[in-house]
Amino acid sequence: MKMKSKAAVISSSLVFILSNWAWGDWCEGALQIGFYRGKCGIADVEAIVAGVVTARFVRDPTIVAALLRLQYHDCFVNGCDASILVDGSNSEKTAPPNLSVRGFDIIDDAKAAVDRICPGVVSCADLIIIATRDAVFLSLGVRYEVQTGRRDGLVSLPQNVSLFLPPPLASVSHSIALFANKGLTPTDMVLLLGAHSVGVVHCSLLKDRLYNFRNTGIPDPTMDPFLLNLLRLRCPQNTPTNNIVNLDQNPFMDNSYYQRLLLKRGILPIDQELALHPLTRGTVMTLATRGFDFPSRFGAAMVKLGAIEVLTGSQGEIRRSCRAFNEH
Repeated sequence: MKMKSKAAVISSSLVFILSNWAWGDWCEGALQIGFYRGKCGIADVEAIVAGVVTARFVRDPTIVAALLRLQYHDCFVNGCDASILVDGSNSEKTAPPNLSVRGFDIIDDAKAAVDRICPGVVSCADLIIIATRDAVFLSLGVRYEVQTGRRDGLVSLPQNVSLFLPPPLASVSHSIALFANKGLTPTDMVLLLGAHSVGVVHCSLLKDRLYNFRNTGIPDPTMDPFLLNLLRLRCPQNTPTNNIVNLDQNPFMDNSYYQRLLLKRGILPIDQELALHPLTRGTVMTLATRGFDFPSRFGAAMVKLGAIEVLTGSQGEIRRSCRAFNEH
């Protein structure tokens, strides 16, 4: 009887401990697949967002690049907390790197759509992640499973952007260090830069490579001559016009971006340097020559990006408007 009583006590204690662990996880919050399942009745939150993104994509396929950039710029500053969405004269939106960021209206539309079903439940931070995933899928990428459960941040300052966001002309070594600060590896970086397969860039960021590479008075010797002549036609040296250049001629999420790098046809300096740097060249070669799994690996890297410094549980808030902090 004594041993049975002791076993019962141990069993009860174990149940109590496991219950506390489960309750603690629930209270503290954690990202999970299907976080909103059952939280809006029978409505499927992710399907609602997909409908908004699909309708926009049909009219404007460039939203893929816009949303990828939006998530990237959000997650690198304060983590994935929708701080980039906040309006104001002293918010992240006003920082120079964010002046050309687009896609805010798509998140507004997604927020309005989900709030019509269940107001105050879905965070703007999660909407960025879900909408970006859906845009990637529409661009013939993999529909990777996204983790949700983020809450919206309470800070949005322009000075934070220059502190954490890798600048567009950063070297590979500098970028590797900045990605490492966010828990991302050089391989993660190479995969995430695969987003350039659907992006665009202005001529102002290319003039150096085309005419005066590192103040040498000559073009970048690593650039394919045919591409150089093509880009010089698009970006004349002495003109105020700041034309747009496609980062890849194939507007789909596939491994053609890496194949172009091996042919010395990377557009941005960091693109071409990926194929030359000892810490990234091997990954570029693998993705270029055996990159059939690039879409799934890209999706995994996006999930990892989306988990940077997130707010969960009782942290932050669920904004009523993605463009403004709630009034408390």
